[in-house]
Amino acid sequence: MEQSKIIYDKAKEYAGYTANNLSKLIRIKSLSTKEKGVAEAMLQMMKDAGFDEVKIDGLGNVIGRIGTGKKVIAIDGHIDTVDMGNIDDWDFDPLSGEIKDGYVLGRGSADQTGGPVAGITAGRILKEVGVPNDITLYVTGTVMEEDCDGLCWKYIVEENKLKPDCVIVTEPTNLNIYRGHRGRMEIEVSFYGLSAHGSAPERGKNAIYMASHAALEIEKLNERLAVDEFLGKGSITISEFVSSSPSLCAVADFAKIHLDRRLTWGEDKELALNQVREIVKDMNAKVELLNYKETAFTGLEYRMEKYYPTWKIEEDHPVIQTGVKAFTELFGKEPLVDKWTFSTNGVTINGIYKIPVIGFGPGNEELAHAPNEKVPVEHLVKASAFYAMFVNIY
Repeated sequence: MEQSKIIYDKAKEYAGYTANNLSKLIRIKSLSTKEKGVAEAMLQMMKDAGFDEVKIDGLGNVIGRIGTGKKVIAIDGHIDTVDMGNIDDWDFDPLSGEIKDGYVLGRGSADQTGGPVAGITAGRILKEVGVPNDITLYVTGTVMEEDCDGLCWKYIVEENKLKPDCVIVTEPTNLNIYRGHRGRMEIEVSFYGLSAHGSAPERGKNAIYMASHAALEIEKLNERLAVDEFLGKGSITISEFVSSSPSLCAVADFAKIHLDRRLTWGEDKELALNQVREIVKDMNAKVELLNYKETAFTGLEYRMEKYYPTWKIEEDHPVIQTGVKAFTELFGKEPLVDKWTFSTNGVTINGIYKIPVIGFGPGNEELAHAPNEKVPVEHLVKASAFYAMFVNIY
């Protein structure tokens, strides 16, 4: 019997096992920096699946290892989720983890605990069918991604000194193969005016007016940003506008706007910052790239700047072609090779450390951060098979 059929049959056999593991994790609320319960549950799942070594690192990432070969592959998925939003928009309890009508229901099912759970099943399958002698496989359940994508892999590479030969990012791809996405950055622009009594505004300088003029120019800037044939167009939008003054009877002496900047191929942080600096060059304003600094559930404070580089892998890259071969052998058809709309840990894994990344995950990207999030059990099965097959032929 050919290996692809053996692996796929095993994945189908473990459909209930995979779905139930995911259900257990969904029932544990797991916001960024508060992932301890899910991390401990996932650690136990890896032990039960027969992993050779499992641990929770200093940041809180769950790391399981199988094998001792020279070729190192990681299957990565984050275990933190966003909050529930308006509970009235849900048709079911977002923390139920209910398995119903072929789906696992709840927050984190698609975005994206289903991915690393399928990775654990893949590890179990490989322990049974045999891990190639030249392979070391890591399955990583990473933390704080929703707050700061890639921070977890900054820690893994720089502190744990783990730098795989390639990483499968398991964010939802609807079972397509993804090879990149736009980068992003968070920019803050502060405007400094001069307060005066509201009865004589000409004596002051209104920071809100400065910020408003800049906002209109930023709207125009969005229309002329660069375009990449694969990744699409760069974008910029204002996501927050705040101001202050000594009183509501006074000219505002301060205003601030927060910019969400999406970076296409060829755009980087200096280009993006300089575009905004050009707009405000004649104003009393300061343009800043923001920094992220939070304390993990382990008690460790960790930080990085909020610049998440653009990345893409060429379609003929061996890692992408290995994925295409694994998919075709398992499912008897060619996969769609595409890209994510949103951002993933790939911004650090490939964008900073240049480790080849292939994206393949259960669930639909459109359900990320949305009410009524769910993932098909069939997707979990096929993802488990794909990960095991990828490792087998890498």
